[in-house]
Amino acid sequence: MGLSRKEQVFMALLGASGVAGLTALILLLVEAASVLLPADTKFGIVFDAGSSHTSLFLYQWPADKENGTGVVSQALACQVEGPGISSYASDPAQAGESLQGCLEEALVLIPEAQHRKTPTFLGATAGMRLLRQKNSSQAKDIFAAVSQVLGRSPVDFWGAELLTGQDEGAFGWITVNYGLGTLVKYSFTGEWIRPPEETLVGALDMGGASTQITFVPGGPISDKSTQADFRLYGSDYSVYTHSYLCFGRDQMLSRLLVGLVQSHPAALLRHPCYLSGYQTTLALAPLYESPCVDTTPPLGLPQNLTVEGTGNPGACVSAIQELFNFSACQGQEDCAFDGVYQPPVRGQFYVEASYPGQDRWLRDYCASGLYILTLLRDGYGFSEETWPSIQFRKQAGGIDIGWTLGYMLNLTGMIPAEAPAQWRAESYSVWVATVVFLVLTLVAVLGAAAVQLFWVQD
Repeated sequence: MGLSRKEQVFMALLGASGVAGLTALILLLVEAASVLLPADTKFGIVFDAGSSHTSLFLYQWPADKENGTGVVSQALACQVEGPGISSYASDPAQAGESLQGCLEEALVLIPEAQHRKTPTFLGATAGMRLLRQKNSSQAKDIFAAVSQVLGRSPVDFWGAELLTGQDEGAFGWITVNYGLGTLVKYSFTGEWIRPPEETLVGALDMGGASTQITFVPGGPISDKSTQADFRLYGSDYSVYTHSYLCFGRDQMLSRLLVGLVQSHPAALLRHPCYLSGYQTTLALAPLYESPCVDTTPPLGLPQNLTVEGTGNPGACVSAIQELFNFSACQGQEDCAFDGVYQPPVRGQFYVEASYPGQDRWLRDYCASGLYILTLLRDGYGFSEETWPSIQFRKQAGGIDIGWTLGYMLNLTGMIPAEAPAQWRAESYSVWVATVVFLVLTLVAVLGAAAVQLFWVQD
């Protein structure tokens, strides 16, 4: 006996659903390919505790790395209100509390789930180096105060410490070259490549308490104490770097005043670097409190001095040159000043000189400009031919110049990389076909069920 009409239709729909379902399954399994999902974004916070102010920088980079180093970008730059942390020697707790505002601003930009995974670091530079020389106990209290505040914050606090001058210079060099794309560059073919070494530039940092010079010399570095080595993006680098403590802008201005007082002790001090006719009153004692000043004030002077400008650029340069010991380099071929070894400058240089522009600094513009000229020309050895290779900038490639990004790039080499997540995916046409066959399967199954339930047997 043959199948009834109802049974024939039911079996046909059931068979069609099986074929369509099997086809969809084959398309899902056979045509699927492994694809990499976008890597998660990691964040890092660095506080730059300089001599005159503190800044926070927030950086971000993909969790997967390029040859072992994160490809980092700057997400935020925030200047902390108030002076540098070394100014809070009499109130260390306030040094820590001053960081809260910028930290809260950074945390808003980081997903809350990643707050506890965000490495946070505070590095202090020349201002705290000088305070440690002057009063190590006060410096220790300030570091304890900032560590307490950052340690209880919802971040992965790595510590607060004093950066060496060599680290400050080397990390500043990394920042400049990363910003300019001379360490690693994204090519038009969609690959990260290493540009030629000849494109690397030198870095000059003129801070408030110290100045640094860092570059790749044309030959071997004779004094290994001035050599910094690091590995970035799968390549090794060796640079010459040296930091001159007490040769930053603020300390230079104080030492210049002291030098004028020592050479012409009188209640009325004539300052060749101040504008002619300018007059002000300065307290004498604070000038001699810095560890950069190794002498005592002359006897018989009042507590406050009257300082009068004479506007004499020639005398100003002469007074500034007295701050350098150029005679210590006599008879030495590769020497800058104060008897410090330095190979001849080579290539392009970026100068980071973020001197403030408030009216209270206007009186010092002449001294600052002539000091920079003396340092670069007579100190570091730039000539009329090499002078055009110097560029004064606050940013390189849209990134603030300083040691913090260089530090974060080096830090990301120590943070374990995360492999991008894998997923099974199909091309668009295969995906459409799969959906069509799944729909057909569903229609056929529903049709078979309807036949079985609602078709009345003849």
